[in-house]
This record gives sequence, C-alpha cells and structure tokens, in this order.
Amino acid sequence: MDIVLANPRGFCAGVERAIAMVERALERFGSPVYVRHEVVHNRYVVAELKAKGAIFIEDLAEVPDGANLIFSAHGVPQSVRKLAAARNLNVYDATCPLVTKVHLEVSRLRKQGYEIVMIGHKGHPEVEGTMGQSDGGMHLVECVADVAALQIGQPGVEPRLAFVTQTTLSVDDATAIVSALKERFPNIVGPKKDDICYATQNRQDAIKIIGRQVDLMLVVGSINSSNSNRLREVAQHQGARALLIDDASSIDAGLLANCRRVGVTAGASAPEVLVQGIIQRLVELGGQVSGQLEPSSEGVVFALPKDL
Repeated sequence: MDIVLANPRGFCAGVERAIAMVERALERFGSPVYVRHEVVHNRYVVAELKAKGAIFIEDLAEVPDGANLIFSAHGVPQSVRKLAAARNLNVYDATCPLVTKVHLEVSRLRKQGYEIVMIGHKGHPEVEGTMGQSDGGMHLVECVADVAALQIGQPGVEPRLAFVTQTTLSVDDATAIVSALKERFPNIVGPKKDDICYATQNRQDAIKIIGRQVDLMLVVGSINSSNSNRLREVAQHQGARALLIDDASSIDAGLLANCRRVGVTAGASAPEVLVQGIIQRLVELGGQVSGQLEPSSEGVVFALPKDL
C-alpha cells in the first residue's frame, strides 16, 4: 500500500500566528489567558493550549474585568470589540490578517453606500465576524440557490452591490456562486483579489492533483474546521473515498481493506504531529511512503503584534 502525501498541507501562517500569540501571552502574563472561541478549529491544538493555562470562552461575561483576552483567528464582530473595550479588557487580536483584509473591505464598501453579499457558511465564526463589521446592509448566501432568493433593493432597480467571501470556502463552490451573482447583478463589485486565502486554495489544488490517484483520502482535521471539511469534499469530487479524521486512533485494518494507494493531507488548522502519527499508523499496517515526507513551505509568515 502506497502512502501519498499532499503538499502543501497543515498549518497556514494565520494559524501559526494565532497559536503563537496564545503561547506568548501565557509566557508573559501567566495563566489564565482568556481566548474568545477556539483560537483555531482543532481539538488537539485547543487541548494543548488548555493544558498550558488558556481558558476558551464564548461570552465575554465569563472574563473578569481587566483580564487578558485574545480574539481567535476567525475574527469578531465590532460589537465584541466595543464590549471588550467597555470592560477594560487587555485585548490581543489574533484575527488572521487575511480575514482582517475582508473586514476592512466591508467597512470601506459600506461607507461608499454599497450593500454587501457575504458568501459563506451560516454560523461559522468567521462569517459572524465579517457580517458583524456593519450594523446593516449585509446579506448571506451559502449556495447558488440562495442567490435567486436574495431580496435586495427596489423591484426593477439594480442595487449598489458588492460581494466578499469567507476565506476557507471551496474555490469551485465560491466560483459558481460568484458567477450566479454576476449573472443576476451584472454591476456587482468584487474584491480586487480573491478573498479565499492562499492556504485554502493551495491545499485544495494539491488534493485535485492526487485525488484521482488514490483509493482513500484521509484528511486530518476536526469536524468544526471549515477548510478541512472543504478538503474532504474536494477529494470526493475527484472520485476518492474521503474521510475527515482527528488522529491515528481512527485508523484500523478494516478501513484500509482493498486500498492500494492512500492519500493523506491536513487542514490549515491541523498540526504536522498528527500527520506524522497517521503516517506511522499506516506504515504499521503495511504502508510505505512515496514522495516527499515533510510538508513544503509556502513562504508566508505573519508577524506577532509588537505588544507580544
């Protein structure tokens, strides 16, 4: 059984920065350091940070006045920023710079009088954060069918309209939705550069290369990780049987029955240590690695804030 590793895979620059911020804050200030929402969507990472003294919360009411608070990589609505300021919390913002770029785009477009269509998944914290950059004028679509159901502006009058996207979407799905938006609203304005982040796109492109070559694709990532779920979907679209798994404990001989080639990748929030554990388990079950073992570098680094 050949083990085919996708490259690139695993941590992106935004995830590395967010985790480093929590670790640096714990080193500087000691425990507890509060983090609004899971800093990144990975069970292993969150458990490791909890063990070091991080406390993950959803409601700022759980944070004592004057405490140290970190915003997760997914970003937060403006209402959360205002509440944190009113509570005199010491805030360290781990929002991914690529998500911040979308937030700034929303603010700029709203000031220019545009209504904005957000392409994304309802309930995802990144979507809630981006939608929360404006008190109104935001419309969410999750699929092509939602575009036809949009109720914007006056009948017969095309509204002043723009769109932004969640950074962790399927590139192909987002392209289809954007095409539907442009067909219905020919004058809709889009970002100069695709909002979908480099890491999301690169990992999906890697899956497209090997997805047709394997019998089974294992995607390392947690169930609440958007980009990891999209990798599983992309692999399935290539015709592979694809599974989202947290770690090597999910793998047994029965899972690999009749598999001549097994592909392995990891979402942008999944650490390489989990990938190596899965490779070790596959080798124990008769696999051999073909190709490059270590993940390739994408050459992107986001600096920590100066106060950390």
